[in-house]
Amino acid sequence: MKKTALARAAAACAALSSLALAPAPALACEDCDCDDAPVALVDTATTTSTASVKAASIDAAAPLNAPRTKLGLVRMQGASPTSLPTNIPTTRETVTREDIERNINATDSEDALKYLPSLLVRKRYIGDYNHAILSSRASGTGNSARSAVYADGILLSNYLGNGVGGLSFPPRWGLVSPEEIARVDVMYGPFSAAYPGNSVGAVVDYQTRMPTKFEAHAKVGFSSQSSEIYGHSNTYRAWAASASVGSRDGAFSWWINVNHTDSDGQPLTFANRVASTGTAVTTGTPVNGAVLVPNSSNTPWYLLGAGTQYNTTQDHLRLKLAYDLSATVRASYVMGVWRNDSEGNSESWLRDAAGKPVYSGVIAIDGKQFAKLTASDFAVTREKLQHVMHGLSVKSHSGGEWDWEVAASLYDYQKDKKRQNGLTVNGVFTDNPQPGALTGGAGTLADGNGTGWNTLAAKGIWRPAGTDHVVEAGLQQDSYKLSYLTSGITGNYLTDGPGDMVNNVTGKTRLQAAYAQDAWLIGTDWKAVLGLRAEHWQARDGRTDFSPTGTPKPRIYAARSENFLSPKAALSWQAAPETVLKASVGRAVRMPTVSELYGATSTTNSEYINDPNLKPEKSWTAELTADQTWGALQSRLTLFAETTRDSLYSQTVVDPVANNKNISRVQNIDRIGTTGLEGTLATTDWALKGLDLSASLTYTDSKIKANRGFVSTAGDTIGKWQPNIPRWRATALAAYRFNEQWSASLAARYSGHQYRTLNNADVNGFAYMGVSKYATADVRVLWKITREWSAAFGVDNLNNYQYWNFHNYPQRSYSAELKFDL
Repeated sequence: MKKTALARAAAACAALSSLALAPAPALACEDCDCDDAPVALVDTATTTSTASVKAASIDAAAPLNAPRTKLGLVRMQGASPTSLPTNIPTTRETVTREDIERNINATDSEDALKYLPSLLVRKRYIGDYNHAILSSRASGTGNSARSAVYADGILLSNYLGNGVGGLSFPPRWGLVSPEEIARVDVMYGPFSAAYPGNSVGAVVDYQTRMPTKFEAHAKVGFSSQSSEIYGHSNTYRAWAASASVGSRDGAFSWWINVNHTDSDGQPLTFANRVASTGTAVTTGTPVNGAVLVPNSSNTPWYLLGAGTQYNTTQDHLRLKLAYDLSATVRASYVMGVWRNDSEGNSESWLRDAAGKPVYSGVIAIDGKQFAKLTASDFAVTREKLQHVMHGLSVKSHSGGEWDWEVAASLYDYQKDKKRQNGLTVNGVFTDNPQPGALTGGAGTLADGNGTGWNTLAAKGIWRPAGTDHVVEAGLQQDSYKLSYLTSGITGNYLTDGPGDMVNNVTGKTRLQAAYAQDAWLIGTDWKAVLGLRAEHWQARDGRTDFSPTGTPKPRIYAARSENFLSPKAALSWQAAPETVLKASVGRAVRMPTVSELYGATSTTNSEYINDPNLKPEKSWTAELTADQTWGALQSRLTLFAETTRDSLYSQTVVDPVANNKNISRVQNIDRIGTTGLEGTLATTDWALKGLDLSASLTYTDSKIKANRGFVSTAGDTIGKWQPNIPRWRATALAAYRFNEQWSASLAARYSGHQYRTLNNADVNGFAYMGVSKYATADVRVLWKITREWSAAFGVDNLNNYQYWNFHNYPQRSYSAELKFDL
């Protein structure tokens, strides 16, 4: 019998209902502007134990012996109210500014998510700007379009594409610095009608600081990593400095944050030759220094050197302005500027008989001849990026019968240029190896100027007088434009302007949506939420050019549009004074991105390598949750399930239109099924005053159920694990406050074995291109020297575990920081 995600989740409802589990009460607000703060509505039974909020029940006359987690529609006031829907009884987690300061060695904003249940950001080094993708319960680190990341409600997720490759599409983490974070809220799953289908994995919202009086902050930090891999070792360091200043004067408030980072990352890619491809030596240079190891499929190969090591310089500027037009209406503007200058370097390990490094030509290793080295083995890249973000909103926050908001945002690739040695035009390759490539020669320039996205939204909240309802409705439009021109340079690729076109990719998508959802109390112990999202999606102006001469012919794609409805529902029941049970279900439709539709830049396999007719991913996701407070111990157990049809992955299929060739491209997988169980525990002052503990454990079973595509042979993916989803993962954090001045934390993270390929052929995770298990520990010590000055020292990957996610993660890293707060 085939079961949907909802059916599989419902099958375990009886087991969950028998558990005595419930949530923690809301904590007191430590940093609130309660006089004129925006007002939201929140279910006290879903407030996380780490949230810093101030809650005031509508029923002010509640008796003293009332349940600790009584259901209701509750008004919440705070200086930085979450933009996430607060009335939906589903799983949410929160990390506060205090949590980050005390417990996390946060060198980038994504580090704030480090110890949250079932989440992983694939951050390879400090300032990782092109591969740091968020993974969640049923979405791996190759699926950036299956999560939604916002800052102050402004979209940071990059839905121009999905995953990494020639173009990479992680969230723009660099537009938020750790020092300006007030709070990070996470909602798991697509259970709010207010978000597009990209929310199927998780929705992350960074709330940044807004002052209530004059304040100033400054911070300097240093990190050092000693990395040893394949017999080669070095030390890589990073420096960071930031400053913030802001104030409020009557109705006007402002905030400015600047951040500068210089980072050297460890080598991430490795030039290689499979040992079995060696032939009898007829020519070539005998070399030594190659390292013979098994690859991710346990096939012996020679590693010839480090292919990519980034030196990155980043600058960040964020300006926030707010003006109270009245006692209940506030206008806000935010601008973010992010600059990134990156040098990608490579190093050959090969040496000739004279001991000189070898970067080109046919080579001979251990008496066998191998294909010649080219610029593609030891690339040199230089990138200069400058992206600008704007956001404007006007919001009513009366807390009365009606409230409303209108908002707009713009993200612009103002400058986006990548230069690389070596040039391919119409299948003819002009090599430009090192050492000559370090000073010039032939290469390419990829220019993304004109790429970006913009959003428009309007919403209203209606609280009908005399009823137990909160109705929210809204209209949204998100527009995306991809424009990448790659040009050849025959002179000096490091300095010259663009030459003849190598390829050009353009296209646009637009998503228009209307939604409504209603939360109401249907009894003393019951609350329900029903929502519906209607979407109209368009893709147009898709075009790929492959040469300046028009041979082969450019691909021009017809416009298309589709309509979808996504219902949502949630229910919570207060089963006992300390116990709440919750159920949520929702449909999510994740639209194909511009890059997936039109982004191929070659015709190597066939002229049909693009597929402008990709179907959207359609998921049904459900979860059943039981929450319990056992004195000081707070616990949660969540059963989750998801069925995704037409999931988008790059794979192979026989294309009869292309003379039955095997064509590799982004395609739809018919069905992937995921079920899992997630449990969390948290307690304060455990065993002795000042000791706080928290932990999570997640089990996931995610398999490909049906698929007409394949990797090597038909049917080779059926029953295999979805890539980048481990069976087990866990986190644990112990934090101790010795006194008002000193605190320390010890944290651990674990992830079990996983696969990168659809047919699970990469059985050796501990290799370049593999995905390994890991078990790491981190420590942090914070010293508050005075009210203004503080210092911290930390070690990440304390046990120096060497692990991989295609690229190698950082090894043991030391960090130190000094901070001033006025």
